Order: sequence, then structure tokens, then C-alpha cells
Amino acid sequence: MAAQLKDPSDSRGTILVVDDFDDTRLLLRTWLQKKGFRVVEAENGNRAIAAAESNHPDLIIMDVEMPELDGLAATRKIRELKGFAAVPILAVSAYGADQYRDHALAAGCNEYLSTPFEPEELERLIRELIK
Repeated sequence: MAAQLKDPSDSRGTILVVDDFDDTRLLLRTWLQKKGFRVVEAENGNRAIAAAESNHPDLIIMDVEMPELDGLAATRKIRELKGFAAVPILAVSAYGADQYRDHALAAGCNEYLSTPFEPEELERLIRELIK
């Protein structure tokens, strides 16, 4: 029996990756696509809000520090959008202190991951957040 080609639209879900660094978005996009996810990207908080509204992602990976509108402000605005109260948001930042984690959770993020991180840790969090 011939192997069936996988339909590219048949993914494990859509993840919105928000980061102001092109290399970070490329790295995450490549890794997530290999894991079977559809990936949408935004380079700042303003674009993240628009991308969330138009793509209805299953998970948002949100960088905290970005120009124009930072990740925590963008998270607050996304949480105000109709239908986005339950969309999981994973904050990612180079700041590892508990106070930054607390700020992210208070802004509406579900989890906080400090960089650098191991791919296994990211995968574990994604599995927990997308049930």
C-alpha cells in the first residue's frame, strides 16, 4: 500500500510566535513546523494582536521585551478580545527572576519560560498548554 502524503493543513494546531528578532522566529518556526504545527509570526505586540484576531491560534508564544508594544501589554489586549480568554499564552524572556514571571502571569500569560531553554522544556509546556 502506498504511503499517504500528509496534507499540510492537517497540523497539530496553530501557534503564533511573537518576537522582534527574525532569527528567533525562524528558529522557533522551523522547530515547530517539524513538530507538525502551523506557525504564524509577528514581530511586535501590535502585529501580534492583529495576527491573533485573523488566525485564532491554539497557542501564543510571546516575547516579553519588544518595540512598539511589549509582550505583556499585547497579552492584556489579546485577553480583551472576544474568544481569547482561554487561548494559552506562553511568555518567553531572558529575564529569569520570579518577579518577571509574576508580571507575566498577572498580565494574563499562562506560563513563563526564561531563555535560554532546552527544546524539551518548550515541548513539555506546549503539550501542557495545548490539551
